[in-house]
Amino acid sequence: MSERITISPADGTWVVRAAGAVLGESKNALILNEDGYPEVVYFPRADISMAFFEKSEKHTVCPYKGNATYYDLIAKSGTFAEAAWSYENPIAAVSEIKEHLAFYTSKVTVEKL
Repeated sequence: MSERITISPADGTWVVRAAGAVLGESKNALILNEDGYPEVVYFPRADISMAFFEKSEKHTVCPYKGNATYYDLIAKSGTFAEAAWSYENPIAAVSEIKEHLAFYTSKVTVEKL
């Protein structure tokens, strides 16, 4: 693992909600801490209702994690553009986050139950 990034299991059960719906709940979430940034909860894709998400056109590159792919949340109340992101093929130092999604807490609610 990178010296500037640590990844650990997130204790307890975590939930992500938006537009009045529970999008996912997990006892297998991960906490990623990166120097200079707030901690981020990464949810296993298997625990997220992926039917609500579509890949967006946005992609970014992080030198410590790799190429990020963004997802729009499609809800009955409207679209939440780029509400989530994922590192589809993260660099080896952070391989634990493969097959996980993280969310912008300004667009959805992420909380520990």
